Amino acid sequence: MARQEKNKQRNQFTLFKALPFVKMNYLLFGAGLLVLVLGYAALSWGNWDSRMSLNLGPVLLVLGYCVVIPGAILYRKRPAKDESE
Repeated sequence: MARQEKNKQRNQFTLFKALPFVKMNYLLFGAGLLVLVLGYAALSWGNWDSRMSLNLGPVLLVLGYCVVIPGAILYRKRPAKDESE
């Protein structure tokens, strides 16, 4: 019983180490939030049939939700290669 609990605690610890967020992750996430805010703002500008509401707003929202935010979560800095090898 105690061994299972110890393994469970070890697995939870490695999960948090597997996603080390650095400054770039937070900057990308902030950029994603900015794109989402701009997308919702573009939806509200003008009439319901304006170019901003029909074209720009949905494109910005799809970019924010499907590209920038997942990119911020999945971004990982690559380790530097040794030149001696």
